[in-house]
Amino acid sequence: MADTTGLPWLTIIGIGEDGWDGLSAAARRALETAVFVTGASRHLALLPGLRAECRPWPVPFEDGIAPLLDRRGQPTVMLASGDPFWFGAGANITRHLTNGEWMAYPGPSAFALAAARLGWPLHEIDCHGLHARPFAQLRPGMIPGRRAIALLRDGAAAAALAAWLREDGFGASELHVLEALGGPRERIRQCPAEGFALTDVAHPVAIGIAFAGEGATLPCAPGRPDDWFAHDGQISKHPIRALTLGALAPRPGETLWDIGTGSGSVAIEWLLCHPAMTALAFEADPARAARARTNAARIGVDRLVVIDGAAPDCLAGRTRPDAIFIGGGLSAAVLETIWALPGGKTRLVANAVTIESEALLADWHRRKGGTLLRFELAQAMPLGRRTAWRPAYPIVQWSVTL
Repeated sequence: MADTTGLPWLTIIGIGEDGWDGLSAAARRALETAVFVTGASRHLALLPGLRAECRPWPVPFEDGIAPLLDRRGQPTVMLASGDPFWFGAGANITRHLTNGEWMAYPGPSAFALAAARLGWPLHEIDCHGLHARPFAQLRPGMIPGRRAIALLRDGAAAAALAAWLREDGFGASELHVLEALGGPRERIRQCPAEGFALTDVAHPVAIGIAFAGEGATLPCAPGRPDDWFAHDGQISKHPIRALTLGALAPRPGETLWDIGTGSGSVAIEWLLCHPAMTALAFEADPARAARARTNAARIGVDRLVVIDGAAPDCLAGRTRPDAIFIGGGLSAAVLETIWALPGGKTRLVANAVTIESEALLADWHRRKGGTLLRFELAQAMPLGRRTAWRPAYPIVQWSVTL
């Protein structure tokens, strides 16, 4: 990251449980010439005596950023675990810096060490940093035969993870408990989640999970079954949801507004498309807004931001995102507000079920163009001793790019 104008003042060093012995020559030189070194107390304890002033990084993490930046211009080292830019502290620091201010020497990540010990192909494994995130982050990949590696905050979290897997129907999953990888305290043990009885798991700890059991598995394709979402009937049914996601055309890194989110199903499925997606869900009904938050948490999506409020008032002062879905509260005022907001190209999809809303979309389609579709679905249902088709309300969908 250095440029030709001078040397970086900050060096970020990824350190493992092998301490000084595992560092490169360049990382050692940075430590030997630094005037200030900071990092977790356990990282500092892995180093020999240094001439630099050494100070533990405070808790919470954010409290250490300003004091570190105050060292600008002085040779400074920040210690982090393994690879600082994979679920590590590196990006949290460099977002406050400009190119040329830092140099980084990453070490082997805990994921790489765990995969090497287990013989698992890392490119096929789901990797999760669960130090401060819910176990539900695992849910999209919880499929019998799949594997994951999770980094946990401590031994108690390992026991809690095993209990959570049991409660979710995955008690048969095999857990590989990997402690203090790469150092003299390294230890690896194995047990099923349903038989987890380890009480002396040491930090830092990683868990390799080979999923097994009869728990529910979340499908990969949009249009997940409706029973994944708690709702009061205000939900885009799964066939319509699949068609809606197709029209919204999600792309990595994009943001969605889900206006009148109801259960949050469309926004949640948008977020499930890629970990770099974001979404804001707007909902006037407090009970439905709370339900959308609960659905997102249960399915393992923690990037859904639910805004309590009715459109169009809750849209005032905002900049249009990449995509907008209107599933509830469709009105001319909402459409007019969206058109008046600043922003770049926005893909808009609106679904209507009433005659009045259909007429509104037909009028806007005539004025603004786009695509107008009508979906009519019917489901086979018992009728006496025979079977007949029960039609659902037809859906009119308008999609257009602003």
